[in-house]
Amino acid sequence: MSAVFERRLLTRDRGVGVFQKLWRIPWLFVLLLCAVAGVGYVALYSAGGGDPDLYANRHGLRFGFCLVMVLCLALVDVRLFARLAWLGYAAALGLLVLVALHGQVGGGAQRWIAIGPLQLQPSELMKIMLVLMLAAYFHRASWERMGNPFFLLPPLLLVLVPVGLIFKQPNLGTSLIVLALGGVMFWAAGVRWWKFAGVLGLMAAAAPILYANLRDYQRARITTFLDPESDPLGAGYNIIQSKIALGSGGIWGKGFLQGTQGHLNFLPEKETDFIFTMIAEEFGLVGALVTLALLLLVVAFCVLVALRCKHQFGRLLALGLGANWFLYVFVNVAMVTGGIPVGGVPLPLISHGGSAMLTTMLGFGLLLSVWVHRDLEFGVARD
Repeated sequence: MSAVFERRLLTRDRGVGVFQKLWRIPWLFVLLLCAVAGVGYVALYSAGGGDPDLYANRHGLRFGFCLVMVLCLALVDVRLFARLAWLGYAAALGLLVLVALHGQVGGGAQRWIAIGPLQLQPSELMKIMLVLMLAAYFHRASWERMGNPFFLLPPLLLVLVPVGLIFKQPNLGTSLIVLALGGVMFWAAGVRWWKFAGVLGLMAAAAPILYANLRDYQRARITTFLDPESDPLGAGYNIIQSKIALGSGGIWGKGFLQGTQGHLNFLPEKETDFIFTMIAEEFGLVGALVTLALLLLVVAFCVLVALRCKHQFGRLLALGLGANWFLYVFVNVAMVTGGIPVGGVPLPLISHGGSAMLTTMLGFGLLLSVWVHRDLEFGVARD
């Protein structure tokens, strides 16, 4: 990047003040995030048996802190994030390596690391940093460079290295989501479709090797997905109870705090992975559809940001963040309804947990920065 371009990058838009940027923040989207978090508060209040101190209050406090962080990030010039993307990616990758060496074990997996009072899951942070890094890399690419395989090799490594580290934790679900995010970014940047066909062919050929290296419990999840009744008291228990709860809610639900599967502790992990099932049991099909509508409105806003943004970096970043949110929602809902094998993927801003909320809201801070600075001239550096 030339010095002239660098100076132009940093000096343009100096006349826009903080109050002008605050005016540009899409406050309706902020209210939408509050509504989604509010659904989470209500669901976690019920999951705690009516005790707000068990899950709900901590959820509210985390969201309040993260919302302040989002608004602060929205005021930061989005071009600064592009320049520091490599640093964020390197930090997330370093944390993944640290987890592999000294991470805390829970549920048979080594996925967490303690940073002060926070139990951080670096794989969640990597999702955001990978999207940011790929957006920063691809925003400078011309159509001709996108056709050069050597130009695509570095970003491919940027995707495959964290996928491998996450898979070894083991965390098959998150590693596949990170791989899918990388695919979305490559597609959005303009990679030719036949390259995707080649990669999918290689993945299909490697599937037997991947299956052979899965842990026993991961294989059991796949077997249970195909036939849950084959082990109703073991590997199939979770999904069977989830389906019972979903069906028993009917159209309007059993009522707030009246869900029998959840409150009689038949429904497993009702405050985290299976919280959507609890919502459906107590508020029925109507409550489930309203929740899904709120979640999909977030995706719609991400697409709107990408369409309205004038610079490639912002478009790629918005699409990647929207894809991350969509994959969260799709995998969780498909999992609890029996559409895919069960895996440990929470419902964003609704499930109990600090790492997913912190990293998700970090992504929304970047998204709002793109929106606030969507009209900037974010030029392409000349070689």
